Amino acid sequence: MSRNLADKLGKGLKPQAFIDAMTKNRDKFVEWGERFEWGSDDDREFFESLSNRDDLRCVIIASDWCGDVVRNIPVVFRALEHSGMPVEVLIMEEHLDTMDQFLTMGGRSIPVVIFTDTGGFVLGTWGPRPKHVQEVMVRFKQENPDRNAPDYEEKMKAARAELIARYGEGTEYQQAIIRELRELISTF
Repeated sequence: MSRNLADKLGKGLKPQAFIDAMTKNRDKFVEWGERFEWGSDDDREFFESLSNRDDLRCVIIASDWCGDVVRNIPVVFRALEHSGMPVEVLIMEEHLDTMDQFLTMGGRSIPVVIFTDTGGFVLGTWGPRPKHVQEVMVRFKQENPDRNAPDYEEKMKAARAELIARYGEGTEYQQAIIRELRELISTF
């Protein structure tokens, strides 16, 4: 079944409106955006070349309370700002119907970056984290299917610590996001 978001196009917040509406984590979000660095001129040129296309749209499901949104969406915003591609954000809690079409391992994980054509047909998705970071959560879910297990929370805490470690202190993770977005967009 092909998914279509035609009814959601134009209903989200523009990137700056999303930032302006943030009640949590705004300073950190802005800081990650300010620390953004292209991995290479080739990457920057790829995203700039998208301005020659008018057939792509980007819809992001996000919320300001989510650490992965705070880390990852500034990178997506910065990568796409020169692409000419319309970008909008749907607040997860206001669009659960859409969120539930894009579950990650059966759960509501954000952010979800969705690329569509002008008619809203979904071409591809990215998120909630760079692959090398998401591997931690995939492994955790596979090894800990019972949320009611007595040691579940303790193991989840350890998994979150490993997620943070994989992100690292600097901006290296941003190049992984750029590379993954570029690979995805290159398929449409």
